[in-house]
Amino acid sequence: MNKIIFIIISFLIVSFSFSCRKDTVETSSNASLSLSTDTIMFDTVFTTIGSITKRFKVYNRNSNKLVISNISLTNGANSQFRINVDGVAGYTHNNVEINGNDSLFIFVEVTVDPNSILSPFVVEEQINFSTNGNNQKVELVAWGQNAHYFTPKNFVSGLPNYSCLDGDCGNNNAPVNTTWVNDKPYVIYGYLVVDSMDVLNIDPGVSVHLHNNSGLWVYKDGNIQVNGTLAEPVTFQGTRLDFDWQDITGQWDRIWINEGNVDNVMNYAIIKNAFIGLQVEPLPFDASAATSTNKLILNNCVIQNSSAVNMLATNYKIDIINSIFSKAGQYSLLLRGGGEYQFYHTTIANYWNESVRETPAVLIQNYYTDINGATQVGNMNACNFYNSIIDGDLGVEFETSIIAPGTLNFKFEHATLKTANSIGGANYVNVIQSPSNLFVDFSTDDYHLSAGSAAIDTGVLLPSVPLDYDGVSRGNPSDLGAYEN
Repeated sequence: MNKIIFIIISFLIVSFSFSCRKDTVETSSNASLSLSTDTIMFDTVFTTIGSITKRFKVYNRNSNKLVISNISLTNGANSQFRINVDGVAGYTHNNVEINGNDSLFIFVEVTVDPNSILSPFVVEEQINFSTNGNNQKVELVAWGQNAHYFTPKNFVSGLPNYSCLDGDCGNNNAPVNTTWVNDKPYVIYGYLVVDSMDVLNIDPGVSVHLHNNSGLWVYKDGNIQVNGTLAEPVTFQGTRLDFDWQDITGQWDRIWINEGNVDNVMNYAIIKNAFIGLQVEPLPFDASAATSTNKLILNNCVIQNSSAVNMLATNYKIDIINSIFSKAGQYSLLLRGGGEYQFYHTTIANYWNESVRETPAVLIQNYYTDINGATQVGNMNACNFYNSIIDGDLGVEFETSIIAPGTLNFKFEHATLKTANSIGGANYVNVIQSPSNLFVDFSTDDYHLSAGSAAIDTGVLLPSVPLDYDGVSRGNPSDLGAYEN
């Protein structure tokens, strides 16, 4: 009998202990949730108003019960997303309990109208969790308009998340030659890679939108041909279409072009509101990369409003005709290492007004720091500006920096140059120093020449550039910069 009583008492004690442990609430700030994902992405391209449901799990890995003070959508009832927490719908949920070593489901839906031009291309939201003072979140991403979408499929440490023009970035894939036609916008989320031997052709009028930190990477021996026209330029910009965002800098990362097996060409491209508009260089993972064999050719292009640099080039050959480089947070143009650069009727005008800028509009140096942190010194064989303008709101808008034994050869021939430094010697031929009132209105990015501008009729007619950016015939003598007055 005593043995039976002992067993019963022991059973009651164990049962009581288990019951107490189950009902005990963990209040330590070290106790947090485990989430089965950090991002829910609705990667279906909507063709009608529709709703898709996805789910994820929230785990309590602690032995005691957790009380989630709040689960809510950042935008509340104004969100295009909806959540259901373990069977209960609502935009916000308070005091949600999860027993020790238990979990619950959260279901997510989104409804967007892809035909609404007011909807952004990328619709974003967060589900926020507050537990014992710990704040956690799950990102929600969906597509808001009909467009061609490119989303990451490859996740490699040390590289941005990326997708490829050929679909899956397979090493055994045959090269593709793809043309983007002007039927719908093209939206890049993450990086899109034009892989080796692939060709991307872009038709007139195409609009390319790149999301936050996203970019276009023309990999070694890949090729891009941008075929914009005066009436239908090709535009690269961010995914925010709100009026208030039309001039916000740094909305996306960059267009990154490595050495091609043929010339990369851009005609009437507008590249705006990036971190770096164009970064052009041989593949930098080879620290001793030589100057590119082929060229990048920019005809009638505009690169503006970059938060750092409009164009950064290293060890490259570039020809630029009738193009405009305007506002940038640091440099409008930064050329490094070796290379050969020819500028014809180019307007470079850095009137940056978002912060204090202390760097010149144009910096040319014959060295750079490679990805291993070592200084590489090169020979810049040519950097020539013909019938061009370098201007801005600083006293010195052009500087050079040279490390021996490397060399740097540059020349201005028929140009205006904003600088307080001496412009004597063979590097400067028929150069007007620091003229004022060159443009109609730089504050609105109108770089047509004002009446009486010092850039009018001070150039020479270049047979290779018979027309200006607007398609106007060049005079003889010609005006300086991208526009004929």
